[in-house]
Amino acid sequence: MFRAAGEHDDARLIDDAAATAAVIFHASQLGMEQVVGEQLAFVNVDEVVLMSDFVRFLPPHKVILEILETVKPTEQLLARVVELKELGFQFALDDVVEHSAEVEKLVELVDVVKVDLQGVGRDGLTRLALSLRGVRKKLLAEKVETLEEFELCLELGFEYFQGYYFARPAILSGRKIAPSEMTILHLLELIHSNADDQAIELAVKRDVPISLNLLRLVNSRAAKAGAPIESLAEALARLGRRQLRRWLQILLYGASGAPVEFSSPLLQLATTRGKLLELMSLHMYPGDAVSADRAFTVGIMSLADALFSLPMPEILKNVEVTDDVRTALVERAGEFGVMLQVVELIEEATCGKELAAALKKLEMTVAQMCEIELTAFDWVSELAHQVY
Repeated sequence: MFRAAGEHDDARLIDDAAATAAVIFHASQLGMEQVVGEQLAFVNVDEVVLMSDFVRFLPPHKVILEILETVKPTEQLLARVVELKELGFQFALDDVVEHSAEVEKLVELVDVVKVDLQGVGRDGLTRLALSLRGVRKKLLAEKVETLEEFELCLELGFEYFQGYYFARPAILSGRKIAPSEMTILHLLELIHSNADDQAIELAVKRDVPISLNLLRLVNSRAAKAGAPIESLAEALARLGRRQLRRWLQILLYGASGAPVEFSSPLLQLATTRGKLLELMSLHMYPGDAVSADRAFTVGIMSLADALFSLPMPEILKNVEVTDDVRTALVERAGEFGVMLQVVELIEEATCGKELAAALKKLEMTVAQMCEIELTAFDWVSELAHQVY
């Protein structure tokens, strides 16, 4: 989902047309395949964007044009949608809360209908879903906040989902961190405390799945360089401690004992957060790799409570982090905490005064944040094609 960091805020930090134009410009430079990988990109479009020429720069096979709820279905606009559909574009209708006459005019032309769960009650959702299923369009539930909402939408025939139900911690009484998870947390603590190479190698050797994952990772990178690496000591030396720490942080979100894949929404979100915070830190403090690494840790660890179903303070008892990282994760305070707030606000499309105020604290502009978002998406897309 492409969304400008401030595209709907009260101060009009950046309008929809400019935001989408920026997305199109960067996507054309990077290549949409590079930005979104094998996925489809939902790109917000208003009437100005739909009627513009620059929308044609987007590759029809890689995007779904998401018509905002503010767009009026005039004859001119409907004709434009038909024209773009003939060129191969697909469309989604955003924030539907009722099957009105205006909605009906657009529903006939779109491929996906996005229903705003927070805008309709449970009974209203059932009636709306049954009504829309009659027009044989793919249904997408947005703003899914709980597991119960997700399960209800599945029952009602929704095929796609947006929301943070998977990222919200469901604290389980008596839940314990699994042995494999404890091994990763122990390794992270060894790296943080600058333990010697032998101690780290011994800890890795004690966990067979981690050892196999590590060799698989390093050999995928070294395949073009010559003979495969068979020694854990050589693998650790080749990877280096900085990359080892990041790989372990990502490995936390993988299934125990299995190669890390990018199919988990929680893993994708955590990794994206890590890169976003790292890039924000480097923007504010160019060349400061230490702060950038801490920022990455804040981002990727920020969903650990959802991963482990444990309170964040309980998780941090098992891994050593610096005070500023701890403060950011537990209290959303300090500079790293403000960075994390910015990312969470953007994820939730809360792009009003609260986001503007948070960016102001960091002395960052919306345009700069948009650049950072696109760079982070590019990095995560590349990462998804590696062994992680």
